[in-house]
Amino acid sequence: MKKIFGLMATAVATLVLTACFGSQGAAMADGGEVTGVRGSGYGEPTPYGMVAVRKGSLKVGLEENDTLWGADFPRRDISVDGFWIDAQEVSNAKYRQFVQWVRDSIIRERLADPAFGGDETYKIEEDKYGEPIPPHLNWKKPIPNERKATEDEMRAIESVYRYHPVDGTKMLDASQMNFRYEIYDYAAAAQRKYRLNAEERDLNTDHAVSNAAVMISKDTAWIDDDGKIVRQTITRPLSGEWDFLNTYIVNIYPDTTCWVNDFQNADNERYMKLYFCNPAYDDYPVVGVSWEQANAFCAWRTLFLKRGLGGYAQQLQRYRLPSEVEWEFAARGKEGNAFPWEAKEVKSDKGCYYANFKPDQGNYTKDGSLITSKCGIFSANSNGLYDMAGNVAEWTSTTYTEAGVEAMSDMNPNLKYNAAREDPYRLKKKSVRGGSWKDPESMIRSAWRSYEYQNQPRCYIGFRCVRTMVSDGMLKQAKLPAATSVRRK
Repeated sequence: MKKIFGLMATAVATLVLTACFGSQGAAMADGGEVTGVRGSGYGEPTPYGMVAVRKGSLKVGLEENDTLWGADFPRRDISVDGFWIDAQEVSNAKYRQFVQWVRDSIIRERLADPAFGGDETYKIEEDKYGEPIPPHLNWKKPIPNERKATEDEMRAIESVYRYHPVDGTKMLDASQMNFRYEIYDYAAAAQRKYRLNAEERDLNTDHAVSNAAVMISKDTAWIDDDGKIVRQTITRPLSGEWDFLNTYIVNIYPDTTCWVNDFQNADNERYMKLYFCNPAYDDYPVVGVSWEQANAFCAWRTLFLKRGLGGYAQQLQRYRLPSEVEWEFAARGKEGNAFPWEAKEVKSDKGCYYANFKPDQGNYTKDGSLITSKCGIFSANSNGLYDMAGNVAEWTSTTYTEAGVEAMSDMNPNLKYNAAREDPYRLKKKSVRGGSWKDPESMIRSAWRSYEYQNQPRCYIGFRCVRTMVSDGMLKQAKLPAATSVRRK
């Protein structure tokens, strides 16, 4: 597979230089007055399925400690930049597009492999001038129709499937659905302590320049001879910009068995078999996806955008999971409410519930759903966001600590640590927000904090993506209605 972000630093640097420096004529204008060099006009299009949350401030946390659950929630005034956020949770249909993209990329790789016929047209290795370029898949060439495919082509297509050894059912071989991606850590590369020029690491001229080796850590991954994913965090002396390029390989197929493993004394076999694959659940939120898989989806979505928009997309920020504070800021709405709706109760005067959760001790269906509900059937909050309370809890990018925002900056606060496989398990806690279909009223408040381990899929945790705005000053303020009561499709 082609490297996703391998040369991103060079590409972005080129674009930034192009945008920041106009023509020579502008710099040498007559008159002797400094008038500035302006870039060309730029407007950021609204991403499909997303809404804008404008920059602002908020006092995060609960007004009072939770006496019922004994939870102590840190409070702090914070400010955040504007960002785009999915109006709805990522659905089974959208995540299935990711899985099928990975499946089709594997098939194309094999169609180009001499062991499966060696059709070189499925890989592009030269540009239009005949010059060599990094090999990448040719997505314009369709995979052969099974009824017209040759024997070699059929072997390539069938190689990603398996048959159940007992009942003979044909199914996608989930163990092969591995997605490789690379992320360049711009923030780490920008830190002064990691400058290649030793004189730039310490600006205090009273200090002698130190040429001592600077150690860095980076994530890497590969497939071993047994076909297993090996992930490792390596520490080594700084040698160049490539030291900030992290490589990940993630098996991205959802754990459909979570319905049985999370509720072992319940008859949830049909959800295990049907929830992700059956069209009846297309518009339901995807579950059984770990934090690591959710991040892989964000990386793929960024790749998909860049390939679709071409050079124009280079200045757009990448898709990612929201920080814990961004999530709460978006969930509270423009009014900063305790819930994503204006009322202090969880249902209207007419008895209509505002969210999908567990209203009573064992009555899951009182709000109209037994498990998850379709994305977006309850009214949106004043930011235009659906299901920010209940339905499924949602992954954030933030590492969970009891201190919460007290351990972070008060501007765009976030605490990130992508724990290595060899790290103690306690370091792999990630903040989860919003509560789910199985949680009581207290746990679906916008300020409620919870966590799960980054490699642990659950049948009650999903996610949505965000994307930092280039500049929210370029956007027109949208007027969105406040939530009132349940809206059924």
